Amino acid sequence: MVYYARKTGYFLLTLWAAITLNFIIPRLQPGDPAEIMVTQLTGRGEVDPAQVAAIKTMLGYGDDNVFVAYWQYLQQLAAGDLGISFTYFPAPVIEVLGKALPWTLVLVGLTQILSFFVGTLLGAIAAWRRNSRFDATISVGSTFVGNLQSVWIALIIVFLFAYSLGWFPATGGYGYTDPGTPDHVADVIAHGFLPALTLMVTAPIGFILSMRNTMVQVLGEDYIRLASAAGLKERTLALGYAARNALLPVITGFALSLGVLMGGSILIETVFDYPGMGRLMGEATSNRDFPLMQAILLATIVIVLTANFIVDLIYPLIDPRARRASV
Repeated sequence: MVYYARKTGYFLLTLWAAITLNFIIPRLQPGDPAEIMVTQLTGRGEVDPAQVAAIKTMLGYGDDNVFVAYWQYLQQLAAGDLGISFTYFPAPVIEVLGKALPWTLVLVGLTQILSFFVGTLLGAIAAWRRNSRFDATISVGSTFVGNLQSVWIALIIVFLFAYSLGWFPATGGYGYTDPGTPDHVADVIAHGFLPALTLMVTAPIGFILSMRNTMVQVLGEDYIRLASAAGLKERTLALGYAARNALLPVITGFALSLGVLMGGSILIETVFDYPGMGRLMGEATSNRDFPLMQAILLATIVIVLTANFIVDLIYPLIDPRARRASV
């Protein structure tokens, strides 16, 4: 119970810090966001103070006292009020975010799970066959691909599979099909294949290298040598002993890598014009939509923190030593 109470406390403290930073950072930017929004809306150089005051209230800047404004901000968050989107005015930010978030969650979630299984499997095989041609190919290839920019990979994939071969759509999330029909489902899968493939090129690399290096260290432990001398089968030794213990740090990295994958998906979604958080962030940035930018940043942070919290809760079930160490 001490372990779970401590992890819950860390999670709540980190979440509060993220929410607070999300309140402070926009207020440190030069210029007045409310005046900028009024200028863009009206198209005039002079702004009406009443309009500026209304926009400030919408953005949560309505009170000059920063502590009062912070308390109002927390109350709005608790009520699910993230303000009004300037880009999609007068739609609430929570409504705009709710339409884009599922696309990114499905894309990133499926890609992360597949990357974990593929990466850990390749890393385990490379470690078991260390110093072989397979190990050299996987290690050197992963290092090389890992240094490539995801945008370059996305452009190559869209040129090859969309424009040259014409196998998949180049942009968008779906075509002109009736929602809920099998054709629509197939269409959504076809549109999401290239963004997912782009993420899958680089996403498993961290798992491959982490699993390979950790398992090589585990294979040098005394209990592995003892099990080998006892005549255990190589498959049992590799999967039941070495890979099982080497997997524990990789599971920890699973949630940590989610933040990197979320950040990379923003650029990739922009390239493919995928209707997720990435495209939404591009639109919010170009239109200086401060409420929407704040909401996207906060949603991304909360997703990553929640994923890490869930892994922290599951970890003692996999490795009881973590629970005993916290006592």
